[in-house]
Amino acid sequence: VNPNSFRKNGAASWLVMLPGPPRELRPMFREAVLPLIRKNLALPAAFTCRTLRTTGLGESLVEQLVAPALESLTNKGLDIGYCARPGQVDVRLSSSASDGGALVKEGEQLTRDLLKKYLYGIEDEELETSIVLQLRQRKETLCLAESCTGGGIANRITNIPGASAVFLAGWVTYSNEAKQRFLGVPAELVATHGAVSEPVAAAMAQGALTQACADYALSVTGIAGPDGGTADKPVGTVFIGIASQSGVRVEKHFNPYDRETFKDVTASQALDLLRRTLRDGSG
Repeated sequence: VNPNSFRKNGAASWLVMLPGPPRELRPMFREAVLPLIRKNLALPAAFTCRTLRTTGLGESLVEQLVAPALESLTNKGLDIGYCARPGQVDVRLSSSASDGGALVKEGEQLTRDLLKKYLYGIEDEELETSIVLQLRQRKETLCLAESCTGGGIANRITNIPGASAVFLAGWVTYSNEAKQRFLGVPAELVATHGAVSEPVAAAMAQGALTQACADYALSVTGIAGPDGGTADKPVGTVFIGIASQSGVRVEKHFNPYDRETFKDVTASQALDLLRRTLRDGSG
């Protein structure tokens, strides 16, 4: 950050130069720019803000659930903002009214009640942070069998400090041969149903669970495109499996995006499947 004080029309101003990459911008803004703003551009009234993070619903559905229920609070000065990202939606509650703190607190509780099944964290907390924290608290472990995500889920998990206490192993079995060799997926299963199918996703998850001796195993197999789709399985089709000592189940999703977005959304869906399994105690 390179703040340069100067005067314009008798008022103090600052020119702040910041880098473009988010991983560089965020800490510099937080550590240098925000203190400068707070010191020199203090708000006339207290400002309260709270961000709730959700996954599993689109932005329009989140707004349809939240906005009507909080209308009485918005009439009193509560502001609601929605920030959509692939597979996730943030709900931002803020107010600078005289009783803004109470408005935000009441709005947060109502929003939590409305979005309980989809809420995974607050402020800057990532979905994978919540997963690692829950597994550590439960003293349980995880392994992964990835195909179309190419190791993206493992990358997100291992970005979290303390992941080594819960993450045992991961396989990126991109080819059919790798699925058979490392995860024990039967060749006839692939031949009959195809690599992108519910039975293969189930076999991948069970194979990883057996190999790693973990408490949970996630598997993903899908068609990222732009080629490879069929009438029955168009580009964007993905099967996500989860295995535990209680058994195996598979979900089918359709993510018709570019390859990078497809991988990111699929990784979030897999992590959310594990989150819901931990929440419901169905593992």
